[in-house]
Amino acid sequence: MLNMADGLARLGALAENPVVRTLATAFEEAGFDLAVVGGPVRDALLGRATHDLDFTTNASPDEILTIVTPISTAQWDIGRAFGTIGARVQREQVEITTYRADSYDGVTRKPTVEFGDTIDGDLVRRDFTVNSMALQVPSVKLIDPTGGVEDLIAGVLRTPADPRISFGDDPLRMLRAARFSAQLGFRVEEATAEAIAELRETLKIVSPERIQSELVRLMQTEDPVRGIRVLVDTGLIDEFLPEVTELRLEVDEHHHHKDVYEHSLTVLAQAIELEHSRHPGAAPDVPLRIAALLHDIGKPRT
Repeated sequence: MLNMADGLARLGALAENPVVRTLATAFEEAGFDLAVVGGPVRDALLGRATHDLDFTTNASPDEILTIVTPISTAQWDIGRAFGTIGARVQREQVEITTYRADSYDGVTRKPTVEFGDTIDGDLVRRDFTVNSMALQVPSVKLIDPTGGVEDLIAGVLRTPADPRISFGDDPLRMLRAARFSAQLGFRVEEATAEAIAELRETLKIVSPERIQSELVRLMQTEDPVRGIRVLVDTGLIDEFLPEVTELRLEVDEHHHHKDVYEHSLTVLAQAIELEHSRHPGAAPDVPLRIAALLHDIGKPRT
């Protein structure tokens, strides 16, 4: 369970990170707000290792570039159209994005980019409440307009807005629900899961490359079985890998397992245990994990 006293202490430590402190000072001196946002805030509260640092600010992309250039060794503006400027600060790569208030056309995943003027407005447009928290720096103030802390404590994945609107805007978020469930060990809130089942066909507007990327990231987690169950239970996996669902129709001829689907998930879990025992500390073996999951997909058709 999340201990808030420990979590707040870890947020204080995050604010003291040399890269965070350097950027916070530069933006404050320039007269702009700055906040660490998303995954790093969530992971700090949970006591998990933080990796990529993402920031949000009321500065425009041009103003961001002006501020970070003197304190960074490299800058890139490939995401400028979406309000994002990247930089390398003290050998660490960071991304800083102007407050956003996107809208989607429902046909593609490409948003009509509109810059916002409040951090609360920026946070409520994100995928899940646990990713919709920000740490304002250098003041070390937690901003949580959507109840992310409560959902962290409960171990729940829930969208900040109505899930049908959120997933309708960006169907890739449905795949992220499965991935974050596997990564964090959280359950998907009932209304959110129902919306995935209802809107699963909208995944068609997402490119195969993005779907593949999310599937690989799911398989890299500590418990991909949990994420696979989310995909199968909601029917979302039928949009890109229906062979997994079809395994539920086949009973193991030796009657050692309830069905081939459960057997395949067991093999996947055992393959991960084998990884850890033979190669402790090594990167996840994604090809092995996919092979374990799919090793019996020929049975339904034979």
